[in-house]
Amino acid sequence: PTAVNDSYVALKWVGDHVIDIAGREVPLIVAGDSAGGNLAAVMAIRARDNNGPSIALQVLIYPATDADFNRPSYTDPENQLLLTRDGMIWFWDHYLPDPSCRSEPDASPFRAENLSGLPPAVILTAEHDVLRDEGEAYSSRLQEANVPTDLQRYTGQMHGFFTLLMLHGSELGFQQVVKAIKACIVRTAKAQSTSNKI
Repeated sequence: PTAVNDSYVALKWVGDHVIDIAGREVPLIVAGDSAGGNLAAVMAIRARDNNGPSIALQVLIYPATDADFNRPSYTDPENQLLLTRDGMIWFWDHYLPDPSCRSEPDASPFRAENLSGLPPAVILTAEHDVLRDEGEAYSSRLQEANVPTDLQRYTGQMHGFFTLLMLHGSELGFQQVVKAIKACIVRTAKAQSTSNKI
């Protein structure tokens, strides 16, 4: 998909210009919500497989990870809110009209054969979201591949809660993500300090 190719070009550019952008070496983090979470997960896999930029953390907020519309979270009537099963089918029909391409890892990272060696992940899901089950299934696959993974399901929340600033879950989600990013920065700084002493 064009979105994947464009994202990877941008990721490589940022990886090549970190010091120009930040003024010093800083960890590279990929993050996104919903379709952006899909792209962030795919970027982590692409970077690993293509000797791309070193990614320190992936933050996946209710990510789309698998084009399977028959998971329980898709068929639960209580989850047909801001994002619906029909809406997701429409999105996939426009993103990848050929259903046979949707099982490719560049589209459905859950379907990637090997998830080992990926950067640590923070995954947020919402209780009332059609994407809940695939996000949590992706978390399970990452853990099975020994990728450090922090999964948090936000009870009572729906798809989009992270950016709906009037919702209490949004503030909690932001706090979790900020905490994870700060920890990543500290961890990376310590690792760089240790390597500089060697």
